[in-house]
This record gives sequence, structure tokens and C-alpha cells, in this order.
Amino acid sequence: MRKRWISLLLAAGMAVLPVTGCGTGNNHPGGNDTGDGGAAQDGNAGNVGDAGVSGNGMAADNGSVYYLNFKPEQADAWKDLAKEYSNETGIPVTIETAASGTYESTLKSEMAKDEAPTLFQVNGPVGLASWKDYCYDLKDSAIYKNLRSDDFALISEDGQVQGVAYAIETYGLIYNKALVSEYCGLDGAKIQDASEINSFAKLKEVADDMQARREELGIAGAFASAGMDSSSDWRFKTHLANLPIYFEYKEEGQDMSEAIQGTYLDAYRNIWDLYITDATVEPTMLSGMTGDDAAAEFSMGEAVFYQNGTWAYNDITGNEVADEDLGMLPIYIGVGEEENQGLCTGSENYWCVNKNASQEDIDATLGFLEWVITSDQGRISFRDDMGFVTPFTTFTEEYQPLNPLIAASNESMDAGKDPIPWVFSTMPSEAWKNGVGSALLEYAQGTGKWEDVEKAFVEGWALEYQAVKE
Repeated sequence: MRKRWISLLLAAGMAVLPVTGCGTGNNHPGGNDTGDGGAAQDGNAGNVGDAGVSGNGMAADNGSVYYLNFKPEQADAWKDLAKEYSNETGIPVTIETAASGTYESTLKSEMAKDEAPTLFQVNGPVGLASWKDYCYDLKDSAIYKNLRSDDFALISEDGQVQGVAYAIETYGLIYNKALVSEYCGLDGAKIQDASEINSFAKLKEVADDMQARREELGIAGAFASAGMDSSSDWRFKTHLANLPIYFEYKEEGQDMSEAIQGTYLDAYRNIWDLYITDATVEPTMLSGMTGDDAAAEFSMGEAVFYQNGTWAYNDITGNEVADEDLGMLPIYIGVGEEENQGLCTGSENYWCVNKNASQEDIDATLGFLEWVITSDQGRISFRDDMGFVTPFTTFTEEYQPLNPLIAASNESMDAGKDPIPWVFSTMPSEAWKNGVGSALLEYAQGTGKWEDVEKAFVEGWALEYQAVKE
């Protein structure tokens, strides 16, 4: 299953992204969490109990739906869809969203209740490990039958379809084309065009120069703030950490490991140092900086670069940076064949249906999901309100989001760049991410050493995997 999952990530850009359009559209993470805005449930915000939508009085034996949503930025869109579906069918649909960084713990709590979620999600094979015994076999469902490929499903050794991916996303260094062009016009600029930024060495040279000349450019810093509160830290403890892990896996011929070696942690340090040095704020301020702060800095033209993904479009559009000035570069860390490196593309979002729910509720949930991926209302919401690129065949070209960041991802694919798979779903736990995040912040503030980051990364990884075994 792990090899199938890794091939999913590689296939994501090739099988899905090229069919999307360019223009204006919508958002994500988090992750990644896998909050990410993360990764394992890092980038989530909101509160359980956010929304409950009841039907129009149809008999209880038609079942009901309870979706514990992972993505806070789509919470309102899901509420609207639930209301539409309930009005149309009479089937009650409840949408609730976990608070930031708490999806796993919230899911555990909700699953222990009599009215447990009928629909939930996991962030790949590691996330599935805790919930595989709760997963209804989706092999006969519309969401599975309409997948472009089995590569977009989590399939057990005995052939049960335990989860289905519903969003394919891309992240990298979002950049302001107008500011880069303005920089290129300065005497002594280190580049003449953004395409020349094709390695960590060149990125650092350019960012250092931009930082030194920020008054000439009218910016506060080369990079938007690397905030380390829970609304932002998933970008670094999960999404940025994906790169050294991926390159180690590639070198070792692995698709996951219970004992990471930390081979490329020096490269991780280099990019982190760049983020916190050539920035809009001093490193000592990072504990209080949020994801909204970073988005605002970039969208108002105060920063040239902003690490985030295709889901961030709604957070930055409509301000000082025009849609046509939005681009995305790979996150270079000085490893591998950088001139061929692409963006980070994959999925951490897999729908699972609770097999312990009543059959009526299971059928109602499967019916709701089928409506979401086949109806005009569902597909238009995915396109316009959620900005999802999906792996479903029902999303033909007219249902693809108009998002310039997705267009940038397509351009990278069209140029033959090698996408970096999302391997952060192999991270052992949310506790591991939090340990790395805390160490990163202490290092940035000057109250900790880089050795503490290495310890949290390597020793923490082994300890968390051992804890899972026990």
C-alpha cells in the first residue's frame, strides 16, 4: 500500500493538474495537517460544533450524515453544500470542524460518542493506521468508481478500499512577479529574470540582496514572516520538513522509515536560516506571528516570497498583488538536481466512511458524497468556493478551479520538472511535528541550538514510531 501511495503523489500532478485552467479561483491546508495546512492535522482552524444542518423532516430511517471536516478554510462552503443537499433530499447533514492542531484528538473524542462522525478523513497510510478498523469498504461507492486511478485510494492488503483522496494540492514559494521584475531592473541585480532562480544558492543570493535593498524595493523583507503559532507553524514543521525527508528516502530507496537518519538536516537549516533572516520581522517575533500575518504581508506587497500552496489563493487575492503577478517557485534546499526540481505535489486528504455507523447512515453518507462529486452544486462549490483540484473523472475541464497558483503548478509540470511527492504523511505523529516545531522556534529565537532540532527530528522520530508499536 505504501508504494501505491507514493505513486499517487507522483501521479497527482501528471494525471490531474494538467487539466486545470488559469485565471482566478480559490484556496486549501494544511495542510497540512497535516495541518498541514499540515500535515497530520496542523493547518486546521475552527471549532467543533461550527455547523449543524438539519433536513426538512424526512423520516429517520433514511439516515443522516455527520462530517468531521479537516479543512477550516472550506468550513463555510461545506455548510452551504450541506444545506443545499438537505433541502433537496431531506437528509440531515451536520458539518463540524476541528480546532487548529486538534483533528486527531477531536476525531477520537467524537468517535467515542453515540452520534459519531459517519464521514471523517485520514492523512495517508500513517493516519490510516489508527483508523483502519473504522473504515467501510468503499469499493462499490461512486467516489471510488469515479476515481481516475487506484493510485488515489488507500487499499488494504486484502483489497478493501479504506480511503479515497479528494483533493490534490501543490505548494512551493509563492512569489510576486512584479516585485521580482522591479528588482531585476535595479543596478547590480543578481538575476535578470525569475527563471534564473533555480537553486538554493541563487535563491539565497537574490534574497540576501533583496533584503539589503528593501528600501529601494519598498518591501519589509524578502520573505513573509515564518510565524510559529499553530495557524502557521505547519508550513515549516511539516511542509518544509517534507524536503529533507523526501531526499533521504530517495537516497535510501525507501518510501518510509521508522528511523530517519537526518541526512539532509543541514540543508533544512540553511533554508530555515534564510526564511528567518531575510524576513519581514525579527526572529524573536516569530512565536506571535500568524498565518494571517504572513498572507497579509505578501498580499500587500511587503514581501516577495511566501511559502504556501495553491489553497492560499483566496487569502491573498484582491489586495495589492494582481492575479497575473502570482507565481510559484520550488523550495530549493541545495540538494539533488535542482535545475529539474518541481513543486511539492500530493494529497493528505482521504475520505473514510465509518463502518460502525448504521447502514442507513452509511448509505446516506455515500449518497451525499456521490451528490458532491456529480451534481452541479457540488462540483461548482469545489471549483469556486473550495478551489480543489480533484482526482474524480466527474470533474471535467469546466469544473476545474481558475487559480493562477494552479496554473503555475501546471507550467512546472509542462516544463518537465520533477514534482516532489508529499511524504510528510509518513511522519510518525503530531507530537513529533510539535517537537520539531518547538525546537525550530527556540533556535530562531536564540534560546536553543540547532542540535536540539536535530534531536527532535531524529530521536523524536524513532521514539514516536516505537510508541505507535507499543
